[in-house]
Amino acid sequence: MKKFADVILPLPLPRCFTYSLPEEWADEVQIGCRVVVPFGRKKYYTAIVRNVHYFKPEEYEVKDVSTLLDARPILLPEQFKFWEWLADYYLCAQGDVYKAALPSGLKLESETMVEYNPDFESEVRLPEKEQKVLDLLSAEPEQCVTKLEKDSGIKNILSVIKSLLDKEAIFVKEELRRTYRPKTETRVRLVEEVRNEKRLQELFDELARAPKQLDLLMKYIELSGILGGDGLKSFPKEVTKKELLLRAAASPAVFNGLVDKHVFEVYQQEVGRLNAIVRDTLPVNPLNEHQQLAHDGIVQSFQSKNVCLLHGVTSSGKTEIYIHLIEETIRQGKQVLYLLPEIALTTQITERLQRVFGDRLGIYHSKFPDAERVEIWQKQLTEKGYDIILGVRSSVFLPFRNLGLVIVDEEHENTYKQQDPAPRYHARNAAIVLAAMYGAKTLLGTATPSIETWYNASSGKYGLVELKERYKEIQLPEIIPVDIQELHRKKRMNGPFSPLLLQYIRETLEQKEQVILFQNRRGFAPMIECRTCGWVPKCKNCDVSLTFHKGLNQLTCHYCGYTYQLPRMCPACEGTDLRNRGFGTEKIEDDIKILFPEASVARMDLDTTRTRSAYERIIADFEQGKTDILIGTQMVSKGLDFDHVSVVGILNADTMLNYPDFRSYERAFQLMAQVSGRAGRKNKRGRVILQTKSIDHPIIAQVIHNDFEQMVAGQLAERQLFHYPPYYRLVYVYLKNRNEQLLDLMAHTMSSKLRTVFGNRVLGPDKPPVARIQTLFIRKIVVKIEYNAPMARARELLVQVQKEMVMEDRFKSLIVYYDVDPM
Repeated sequence: MKKFADVILPLPLPRCFTYSLPEEWADEVQIGCRVVVPFGRKKYYTAIVRNVHYFKPEEYEVKDVSTLLDARPILLPEQFKFWEWLADYYLCAQGDVYKAALPSGLKLESETMVEYNPDFESEVRLPEKEQKVLDLLSAEPEQCVTKLEKDSGIKNILSVIKSLLDKEAIFVKEELRRTYRPKTETRVRLVEEVRNEKRLQELFDELARAPKQLDLLMKYIELSGILGGDGLKSFPKEVTKKELLLRAAASPAVFNGLVDKHVFEVYQQEVGRLNAIVRDTLPVNPLNEHQQLAHDGIVQSFQSKNVCLLHGVTSSGKTEIYIHLIEETIRQGKQVLYLLPEIALTTQITERLQRVFGDRLGIYHSKFPDAERVEIWQKQLTEKGYDIILGVRSSVFLPFRNLGLVIVDEEHENTYKQQDPAPRYHARNAAIVLAAMYGAKTLLGTATPSIETWYNASSGKYGLVELKERYKEIQLPEIIPVDIQELHRKKRMNGPFSPLLLQYIRETLEQKEQVILFQNRRGFAPMIECRTCGWVPKCKNCDVSLTFHKGLNQLTCHYCGYTYQLPRMCPACEGTDLRNRGFGTEKIEDDIKILFPEASVARMDLDTTRTRSAYERIIADFEQGKTDILIGTQMVSKGLDFDHVSVVGILNADTMLNYPDFRSYERAFQLMAQVSGRAGRKNKRGRVILQTKSIDHPIIAQVIHNDFEQMVAGQLAERQLFHYPPYYRLVYVYLKNRNEQLLDLMAHTMSSKLRTVFGNRVLGPDKPPVARIQTLFIRKIVVKIEYNAPMARARELLVQVQKEMVMEDRFKSLIVYYDVDPM
């Protein structure tokens, strides 16, 4: 009987598609294997087999699977269950989850290859664009469309390609690109005929006239240990060509001479990219009494609850408690997933964990080369997978055979939420569900819990353990508020710095200690303005002003990446008085270097940390005291642990408070408390200078007294009144289109459809703070659903309304998507 496979394609499609399996390998196909399938007219995709059966679909013509890529599944059954939950809960397709989950090395891409026809002769002269493409192809007969488009500079080259195809000047073939190639190493061994003592003896005599070659052969014999006490070994040690040449100080020419004489042969051996440095591990540090109490509280809470919140003040030693819990979990033969919100943090915690767990620890995040991520994925499928995975939000997708504990560190961080593209999942919530599927426990740790987590813990849904003492009983930092509105009025501010902050920085540098300055905006100046007419350069694709980056001497849009050279004069009035308004981290770095020329200054933001090594270098330099002043965006607020920071400056608290979002007070409190926690860690009390124009704002007082509970009580009362989380679930509906009039019509039509179903739970449509991004206008509708309402039914209704909208002809061009539990 003919076999069929249902497959998940890496496309936002609502269902699986069925393909027939060729008989010669139909029995080898298993659920979870990758296959290559044709889809659409000329595209090929790597799909994942979801089911194998004998039922032929009636409604469409079934195509054949082209190739089978795996002998064994690359997805485990639990992962499929998890994918289904994600797609269902976050209202997206399983294809979206597939695209987010797998490293790109495991997804082959279809690249249209264009081939030159050498027999083509044209009777008439070809148009200029077509001739240009043919000239490029005659130099290199096979190229992909993307390369031709780039080399020829022809926009929308497909019409040119089509015209040449019609004339049979070129052929097109689909070629699958394998993006992942295993890493190999060149190794050396003796040729079969030489592997006996008699022949080796003869060789020594023959090579007497070529001393360099003889030395090289002797060095190989020494490194491989091929000569044993009782003759030649059948399995000598493997020797790499690189090591042999290095140890023998020989040139490649000498080596090639021995290959030509059929003494050596070279071969390629596949080696892992994962650094298999076996370090001597250290025993786990004992916990102090406060940490031990917290540890025991967590263990006890896990007996009755699956999730526990560890609420410990900054620098209370939460990581040490995690290490003890990890060690106990591994002893039971189970795996641990340790999630962090930010790649910058993994560099510091990696070292602490490697000291204890050595090569049982695997690290997984997007700054790693894709090939390494593929290897970690494949290792996790084997019985010898890592015991601990340390990673950022995408680590929840890795295969686990026996997950026992999930730790979500700094659980309040909004970087755990994926914004774009789908699935717009929250890694903390996804990790709790993942752990439940494996029967594992989840520990959420933070000094400033998110209000939803705190509500779940205080209402008894989660366990709650508190750790109120800092490690070695260091006091929390002294927070000194500075009213910069008053100082601006008296003209006493020095750029973004108050006199008090400058005085403390000076004293700190004299005492050879370190300073962190926090400004949640990168770039040199958030905007440029013409003093004469008020013109401000705006992005041509988005509704935002452009940020000036002095290092690049250009204006950049932080939403779409559009860049624009800084004009010498105002294009509106031709005035030349263009001034910077506001300040970003780059401007602060410049000002600090002028004010403290002898200090060494570093900056940590998105612009300076494009690579994995950049993070490591900035953090290592600061740890080792090579940097005196570190300036950064919110990256510097995340759980980093530095010993000699005695002053932290928060340059402008108001940008955090005055943001149009119901979470802005909660976020401002968390950010200020976290940044403050970087001060005064190991040996003395630190100081935090908090500059603000809203000195009487209640949040400022709550940060100064570290009064988390008062902040939460105020926020919970407000949220209950206005129907916000944790009392209600939010779903944001985003509509996008290039035509603003049409978009408004669509948004009003959709909101009225939603109102007929959800009544007054629907707000909007409204313009978000940035109402156009990448040439698409945006409208937003908010749906508020009671926490005890049946969410599955609500999701059904939402999906139904979305389908109805897109079915209408006039709304064909509409992009609609949902953001469930938005941040």
